[in-house]
Amino acid sequence: MWKIKQFFDGDFGCEELAPGEKPKVSVTLENEESQTKSVSVEDAWLIDRGLNIGDVWPAE
Repeated sequence: MWKIKQFFDGDFGCEELAPGEKPKVSVTLENEESQTKSVSVEDAWLIDRGLNIGDVWPAE
């Protein structure tokens, strides 16, 4: 089971999105063995699902 450990939006205001591109964030996940991995998802996807730090990452 993977849990959300951290979010990083990386948006420093110096780069514009391509037309039609939606803002993304990097999400660091951690499992029971303290292994970590990062995934990139649209910010709206996280908000729509109400996901926050400490929440279980939904199964694909």
